[in-house]
Amino acid sequence: MKHLIDFIETKDVSKASIFEHLKCTEEEALLVQYLCKRYVSGLEEVSVLEMLQEHFSANGYVYLEKLDLVKNLLDLGWMIQVSFGQMKAHESSKLELLSTSVTPSISLLRLLEEGSLEILLPEIKPYTDHLEYLQDQFDMVALLHNIATFKQGFADNSLSIGRLKNKLSLLTTRIEERVKMTEAPIVVEEFFKEKELDEKEKRIFLALLKEEYSGGEGHFREMNTLIELISFDEYDKIKNRSLLEDGARLISEEIIDYEEILNMFGGVSRSFYLQEEVMQRIIHSSKTKKVTKLKLDALVKDQEIFEYLKPTTTIDDVVLHPKTRETLDNVIKQVDKEVFRKLKEWGIKDKKGIDARIIFYGAAGTGKTMTAMSLAKTLKKPILSFDCSKILSMYVGESEKNVRKIFDDFKELSIKAKVEPILLLNEADQFLSARSEGTGSSADKMHNQMQNIFLEQIEKFEGILIATTNLLGNIDKAFSRRFNHKIEFKKPGKRQRLMLWQFMLPENADYEEGFTIEDLTGHELTGGQINLIIKNTAYKVAVRDESVFSLQDFLEEIEKELGSSFDGSKSMGFKV
Repeated sequence: MKHLIDFIETKDVSKASIFEHLKCTEEEALLVQYLCKRYVSGLEEVSVLEMLQEHFSANGYVYLEKLDLVKNLLDLGWMIQVSFGQMKAHESSKLELLSTSVTPSISLLRLLEEGSLEILLPEIKPYTDHLEYLQDQFDMVALLHNIATFKQGFADNSLSIGRLKNKLSLLTTRIEERVKMTEAPIVVEEFFKEKELDEKEKRIFLALLKEEYSGGEGHFREMNTLIELISFDEYDKIKNRSLLEDGARLISEEIIDYEEILNMFGGVSRSFYLQEEVMQRIIHSSKTKKVTKLKLDALVKDQEIFEYLKPTTTIDDVVLHPKTRETLDNVIKQVDKEVFRKLKEWGIKDKKGIDARIIFYGAAGTGKTMTAMSLAKTLKKPILSFDCSKILSMYVGESEKNVRKIFDDFKELSIKAKVEPILLLNEADQFLSARSEGTGSSADKMHNQMQNIFLEQIEKFEGILIATTNLLGNIDKAFSRRFNHKIEFKKPGKRQRLMLWQFMLPENADYEEGFTIEDLTGHELTGGQINLIIKNTAYKVAVRDESVFSLQDFLEEIEKELGSSFDGSKSMGFKV
C-alpha cells in the first residue's frame, strides 16, 4: 500500500508517485487526496459540498466556482456519484452535484494499490493453439463492448474511454504480432483469409464466436449490439447496418444467419448466430474427422419422396390479397413471446413454435407454391415439398403405406437435421376430396382407407403443414375441420396484373417506341402465365439482330397461351 500512503501523506501532491497517472491539475489532485483520506478512515462517501467548503473559502461562495473540478474528476473516472447511481456527471448540471456524494472509483483504488494503470501484457510469444488465440480475441471483443457501453453512459466500471481505447490498441497490436510469430496455422485466421473478411466483419464473427463458446444466448447476438461494436458514431451505425442486412457477404456466403422474433411492440428483432458448418470447422479444428451436423438438403438427396425447396423471396415480396396477408401475419405472430404467453395461459398452446395446418386453394399459377416458399423464408425455416400425385400405386395396400411413409420420413428427416421444416403437400386434391360411399369397390375402399390414414396423420401433425389444391368445392368436411386456415388464391385483377407485368418485364431490355404495359393488362392471365409469356417472348426476341420487344411479340405469346390447355401447369409465384 506504499502508493496509497505516499499519496495521502504527501504535502505536495504533484510529487506523489501516482500524480502523473491522474492526468489532472494539482487542485483536482488535492480533492482526490481528501477523498482518499476520508476513505481510509472509514468514510466511504463524502459530500461534494463538504469537500469543496473544506478546501475553498465559503465566503462569497468561491467554492461554487470549483464545481468544475469535481465534474472533471467524475469525467476522468476517479470519482463516482453515489446519489445518482448510474447517472453520469455530464447528465446532471454542476449545481446538482452539490447535493450529491462521491466515492473513490474502482480505477482510483486500483491505481493507489498498484501505482499504475498501465497495461502490463505478458511477453509476446507465438500462440501454442487456437484457443490461446481466441482468448485474446475474446478479450478484444469485451473491450469493444465496454467502450460502446461507456459511450452510451451505462458503463459498469469507471475507466475512461481513453484508457479503454489505449488498452484496445495495445491488445490489437499484441494479437497481430503473436500471429506473425506463430508458424502453425490458426484456424480462425485461415478462415478470415479464405473468406477475405474485412476488420468489421471479423469483429462481428468473433463476437458471435464468443457467444458460441460461452454457450449462451447473450447480448452479442442482437443486431444493435453487434453494430455498436464496429461503429464510432451515429453515422457509422447507420452505414454499418448493411453488414447485417440480407445480401451482406456474411449472410450470403452462409457464414452467419439470423432468426427473426416479433416483440411485444409489434417490431421484429434479429438474433444472429454462426452457421453450424462454420462452428464445427472452428471448434473441431484439431480433429482429423470433421464433425458436422447432417444438413437437411443433403439428407433429402438420399431419398425419393421429398424435394428440398430453397426460397428466394419473403412474404413481403409476393403480391397478396390484404386478407390473405393478414391471415399469414397472424400465423407468423405465433412466435411472439407475448402472443405465446397468452395462448399458453388460455390453454390453447403448451409449447413454443408455430402450429398451423393451412390449405392454399385456387387456379394454377396464382402463387400458392410461391407463397408457401416465401412464408418459409420469412420464418427462417426450410421447406420440404411432396407431390401428392406420386402416392398412387398400382399395388393394393401400397398407397396406404406410402401415406404413413410421407409423415414418418418427414419426422425422421427433421430429427436427423435438428430442424423444423414446413411440409408442403402439392396437388393434394385426391386426399382432400369427399370419401366414396356405397360402391364397395376395392378401389374405393383403398381410397377411403388412404384418406383415413391421411386424416389421422394431419390430426397428429406438429408444426406447419401447407396443402395446395386447385379446387376446394368437394373437400371432405372431416378434412376441412382439421385445417386452421383455408386461403383462396384468386386470379389477379387488372390492377394486380399491371403490377405483375411491371415486376416481371426485363428492366434492361429495349422496347419499341410507344410500348405501354397497360396494353397487356386487359388479358386475364395468372402470375404463372405472365411469367411464362415473358420468358417465351424473350427467347423469341433474343435471336434477332435487333433485340427489341414489341407489343405484337407479347400479344402473339398471349394468344398461344390462352389457346392452350396449360391450366394444370405448376404454380409459380410472383415477385414484388
